[in-house]
Amino acid sequence: MASGKDQGGALRFAVLGPVRAWRGREPISAGSPQQKALLGALLLRGGRTATAQELLDAVWGEDPPPTALAALRSYAFRLRKALGAEALATVDGGYVLHAGDDFDLFLAERHQAAAEKARAAGDLASAREELRGALALFDGEPLAGLPGPYAETQRTRLLEWRLQLTETCLDLDLQAGCHAEAVSELTVLSAEHPLRERPRALLMLALYRSGRQAEALGVYADTRRLLDDELGVDPGAELAELHQRVLEADPSLLPPPVPQAEAVAEPVRPAQLPATVADFTGRVAFVRELGERLAGASAEGGVMSVSAVAGIGGVGKTTLAVHVAHAVAGTFPDGQLYVDLQGTAARPAEPETVLASFLRSLGVSDSAIPESLADRAALYRSTLAGRRILALLDNAHDAAQVRHLLPGTPGCAALITSRTRMVDLAGAHLVDLDVMSPEEALLLFTRIVGEERVAAERQAALDVVAACGFLPLAIRIAASRLATRRTWTVSFLARKLSDERRRLDELKAGDLAVKATFELGYGQLTAQQARAFRLLALADGPDISLEAAAAVLDLDVYDAEELLETLVDISLIESAAPARYRYHDLVRLYARDCAERHEGEDARCAAVSRLLDFYLASAMCAYELENPGDRLLAHLAPVSRAGMPFGSREEGLDWLFTEAPSLLAAVRQAAGGGCEGPMRRAVDLLLVSQDLMESGIYARQYEQATRSLVATADSCGEPLVEGRARVLLGQQYSLAGRLEEADREAERSLMLGRAVGDPLTSSYAPNLRGMVAFPLRRFQDCADHHSQALEAFVADGNRHGGAAALSNLSRAQIELGDVSAAVASAEQALSIYRELRAGFRLGNGLYALAIALTAAGRREEALASLAEALPVFRAARQQFWEAMSLFRMAEVHLSSGAHRQSAALAEQSLNALRDLGGELYRAKVLTVLGRALAEAGQVDRARACWRDALAAFVALGSPDADEVRRLLHGPAAPAIAV
Repeated sequence: MASGKDQGGALRFAVLGPVRAWRGREPISAGSPQQKALLGALLLRGGRTATAQELLDAVWGEDPPPTALAALRSYAFRLRKALGAEALATVDGGYVLHAGDDFDLFLAERHQAAAEKARAAGDLASAREELRGALALFDGEPLAGLPGPYAETQRTRLLEWRLQLTETCLDLDLQAGCHAEAVSELTVLSAEHPLRERPRALLMLALYRSGRQAEALGVYADTRRLLDDELGVDPGAELAELHQRVLEADPSLLPPPVPQAEAVAEPVRPAQLPATVADFTGRVAFVRELGERLAGASAEGGVMSVSAVAGIGGVGKTTLAVHVAHAVAGTFPDGQLYVDLQGTAARPAEPETVLASFLRSLGVSDSAIPESLADRAALYRSTLAGRRILALLDNAHDAAQVRHLLPGTPGCAALITSRTRMVDLAGAHLVDLDVMSPEEALLLFTRIVGEERVAAERQAALDVVAACGFLPLAIRIAASRLATRRTWTVSFLARKLSDERRRLDELKAGDLAVKATFELGYGQLTAQQARAFRLLALADGPDISLEAAAAVLDLDVYDAEELLETLVDISLIESAAPARYRYHDLVRLYARDCAERHEGEDARCAAVSRLLDFYLASAMCAYELENPGDRLLAHLAPVSRAGMPFGSREEGLDWLFTEAPSLLAAVRQAAGGGCEGPMRRAVDLLLVSQDLMESGIYARQYEQATRSLVATADSCGEPLVEGRARVLLGQQYSLAGRLEEADREAERSLMLGRAVGDPLTSSYAPNLRGMVAFPLRRFQDCADHHSQALEAFVADGNRHGGAAALSNLSRAQIELGDVSAAVASAEQALSIYRELRAGFRLGNGLYALAIALTAAGRREEALASLAEALPVFRAARQQFWEAMSLFRMAEVHLSSGAHRQSAALAEQSLNALRDLGGELYRAKVLTVLGRALAEAGQVDRARACWRDALAAFVALGSPDADEVRRLLHGPAAPAIAV
């Protein structure tokens, strides 16, 4: 081998695993085990000289062989030749190795030092990142395979150090609010080190903060019994005190506010306030009152402030709130949040959706945002703790909508606008905003139009603001029109407003006052602009994409964009985001009124029909990319428009998940119409959007849309639509664990499908009935239903459906004792999915095969199949199936005696499930988690899991309750061997 000087690249060394060396990227042979022991001993000296005797003791211990010294010199010579004389030198009869900076032990120590510095500065995020970096450098057992007493001593030291780093990192996880995520790792750690109290304490705290108090108490009971059995001692004072605090539900155990870091990296500071108007006028008393209230929240020792501004539409609530928010923004240096809650829309913004948007704006990643409203609200409050944030909650529907959106901590404030006076919002400072005084109204009009024009026609200007009912929005619209038309006089505008046919009596009463102000702008639109303004408002979604708007208007995308941008310029619609548009809720109501007056029923229906066609055609394109060759598409209603062209599965999924709120709103709208044509396309749209149902994100909205279709189709006597909607509703009930309801829907769907000869429901419904029969332990019924479904799918030429039926049939065959047939069915299904190049459904095939392989005792193959399925489900955003795959992996590990891995995977499954799948599947996972814990000697915590599972099974009427009762009343599992 060439000398070190002749070789390129710097030296690198590792001892936090096997002892290894590299020059650049090329590995260097470290020789025999004794030669590696010498290299390890030199590296662990940290650049200090080691005498020959010290190295002899390190490699051979107290009784070296007679040839040890000669062997030592030989090993040193070979290492010097491999590493270079500049790395390994002889000093005073001893040796010194200069490891350089790229030595894993040194790197890990630097990570630890940086973590301690960051933690002292309160930067928990950086501290956790540094500790994770240190732990990532460990590659198995330190000094793996090295002989000698020195290596054994150092190995023990390094393992203890890694354990301490792990405990510290998990402690920081808990401080950062990541308690649910930490449970899995702590479960494994406490099982691996059963006599170590620190992991047990952290596990108790993590479980308690995850709402699993009974399990936390079970951990303590297990620990106390184990310590008594093995060491004859009681738990230490720290663990005993924590146990008492858990018993008392001590509020101080809740996640602490996350300390703010003083790191170099700037925290995310949202600045979402809309622009304030330059000509803001009047409201002096309100500005001062609200400003003082909000600023008081940010003062030293201040409390969280909530101010709610109420008034009729168009009275200027938002304008006032935005102006005040800008005025006090300097006292909220950590940022300002803003949301339009669409309180007057048919479906106001949902708090959980708003919270997800706020959390993203505050720097929380999508993967860290929990599913449930309560969990999102808790994370939102934790994220804001210690920060000074102002939240402007505009256009709220009622107090219930905003309660979860309030920051809740001192230093923060919320400013709310709403048509409703929020007397039921505890602690809120209420402000009732009336119309402007004549003086304020005239001043606003003057600032927009110009002093010169108003001074010349003061009385006419007073007539204008009086005709506007002194409503700020109406005044602003009238004044803006006049300001952009230099040939008009104020008197001309006043005469136009004096005409009751244009001003209307509604200008004087409540919300109708705004309608007259919109007439002023609407009357100046071109025919094409007016048509677009009217027709686009007919769509029920919260906003609309450019492509969907083009479909509604029956224009190409370029012409539609040009037209829509002119409406944005005159403030009749808003640009919600690039190529997305929305109406202010009051403008939408007015525009729809215009459509009722100026568009015939046929024209209105045609516009909504074109939108439904666009959504259905686009969803079909996305579905075909995900499920190539699926016969489902052949049974859908014909569409008159082309959909969005997608270049990949990912692009199609992106579109589907982005458009989900608007798409599902279109389904509900079609259901409300009660016409066969739109309803047929609406139910077909749900069929090709089933990914939304199983992802969990839009499950509730999907169910609402499906229910609407079932009810309308039933009342209108549309059996084909009703049958398809009912089988979809049954699938949702099945996912939620509502099995009897699911079976009733499937049975009704099958009857309707057969009556009209619908091949979809005639195959989908028996497949669903089989899926429902399985958890009810009606295994022969399950097999019969799936065989019936398979026959129907084959008759229809639907290979995708046939593969699904085969996968499900495999499950029944296992329970009926024919495991070989089960494996064959699952393999056949998977072969079909692979041949069709299926996307998400390929994961289902792998999942089914894994269950059959587990039953056949082929555990390694089962784990490999599930490992292949996991990334498929993740790529398709199917969190429910991701959770179920983790659950099945936990089952496999449990059956093979790998109890720690089983418990860890079950915990990961619970974390992924969150609110998905209802209580049935959560109870199933808890049952397996309990069995894994019991086998690992944690019997009391296991019983806590089983009690929770039993309560869920009993409530659902599930036969699985019997198994859990047997577990609870069976003998305690043996303690884990130490």
